[in-house]
Amino acid sequence: MNQQPDIENVDWGPFGRPLFRDAAARGLDRVGVIDVGSNSVRLVVFDGAARSPAYFYNEKIMCALGAGLSETGHLNPEGRMRALRAIARFAALAEGMGITPLTAVATAAVREASDGNDFRDEVLRETGIKLWVIDGKEEARLSAQGVLLGWPGSYGLVCDIGGSSMELADLAEGRVGRRVTSALGPLKLRGIKGGKKAVKAYVRETMAKLHDDMGNTTGMRLFLVGGSWRAIARIDMERRGYPLTVLHEYRMTSRRIGNTADYIRKSDLQELRARCNISDSRMQLVPLAAIVLKELMRQFKPKDVAVSSYGIREGMLFEQMPRELRDRDPLIEACRFVEAKDARLPGFGRVLYDFVKPLFPRANWQRKRIIKAACLLHDVSWRAHPDYRAEVTFDNATRANLGGLKHYERVLLGFALMNRYTSKIDSTRYADLLAMLNESQIKEAEILGRAMRLGAMLWVNADEPPGDLKWSPKSKTLTLTLTERARPLFGEVAESRFGNLAGALEAEAIVKFKKPVNA
Repeated sequence: MNQQPDIENVDWGPFGRPLFRDAAARGLDRVGVIDVGSNSVRLVVFDGAARSPAYFYNEKIMCALGAGLSETGHLNPEGRMRALRAIARFAALAEGMGITPLTAVATAAVREASDGNDFRDEVLRETGIKLWVIDGKEEARLSAQGVLLGWPGSYGLVCDIGGSSMELADLAEGRVGRRVTSALGPLKLRGIKGGKKAVKAYVRETMAKLHDDMGNTTGMRLFLVGGSWRAIARIDMERRGYPLTVLHEYRMTSRRIGNTADYIRKSDLQELRARCNISDSRMQLVPLAAIVLKELMRQFKPKDVAVSSYGIREGMLFEQMPRELRDRDPLIEACRFVEAKDARLPGFGRVLYDFVKPLFPRANWQRKRIIKAACLLHDVSWRAHPDYRAEVTFDNATRANLGGLKHYERVLLGFALMNRYTSKIDSTRYADLLAMLNESQIKEAEILGRAMRLGAMLWVNADEPPGDLKWSPKSKTLTLTLTERARPLFGEVAESRFGNLAGALEAEAIVKFKKPVNA
């Protein structure tokens, strides 16, 4: 079961050769990043050189380093002590994980505070961590690159809100263009005197200047980056009763954002915080962030809004990636990495894709990538208990940290993998999530799952196809032609699974065997 294909001699077809085994990518096996923001200090350790890497370790400490900065010009004394302790802890953790050196950046609070340089020197002296203090435009660039990690080739406007600043960056053809920075972070807005009316006037005036600086961006997609935006998105989910609480790729509209801003204004914030699992320190900033977001929507008029869980930290990882890896599909590369790590027969996912592909002759490139992803993931949950394997695969697909997936595509992928493991599904249990799919998509997932369920019975080896499927919609026939080596594998269970697949297609099942070459 541990056979590996010879990657130098395999025709990888539409998948392309895997890059995470190359020397240039192996240097990214474990990458540690510390982000010292105005509100929080976070350590992220990325695992693996796949195009959409997993989070091996992710810890955030709310330090409020920039609290009171507008009034005093200094870093918050208590926040400074907490941040120093957090960085010392993160340095010790990284040393224990064997991850050195760490890349560490500080943003608005440290760069604007009169004692920012002193804090940077203290961090180096006490922890050995060299803190790079970046300016607003560089912060905007790295945040936009984080978006590119999840959406290669993206176009639109990236808006990253931190505690003390808000940045905008233009994306076109997968490249970062114009960038601007502002003091629209909610910690900064707290310091404005004159109440909510004065805050709204300042936000309106500042946003108008940002709009002028960025030029015509009307009708572009808006990518929202930052903890305050994610908190608002989570509240929007709660208000709507949205069933899939995955923030990455969550979509909002201008009207929904307005409704949610009103919902926040009228709600008991502590009760809402508990329901949405938002920290108290974050929730205190949400009403101010909502004012900024409403004005952003009013002046920039984006065509749609996508929430990005990827930002400055992921942008720092993107910075270290070789160009060829950057250009790869994050979904496919992540699934290939998981297959290589967890599947019993790594490499068979590519063979399985070729086997099931004839069942979907009209699939466009977007649907093909979901089919590819399902085939790569079809065997990675084999360690789960058989009674729960179908549920585990569904949960993994719908809630895993995978880039390049719309929410309905997560459900489509999960439902296909569920059908790979069982033909008896209690659809009522998943009714809320399945409501995100139409009848055609549900049927497609069922067919894909049953095809993978059949293919999983016909392993020969990692790079040898067991035969081929021919689907004739006009004659309603499904023909399975097996190689001589695969013939012994077609037992009673495989025959039953082939019958179930034909049944899903409402087709006649026909089995043939290829004649030996020397016959």
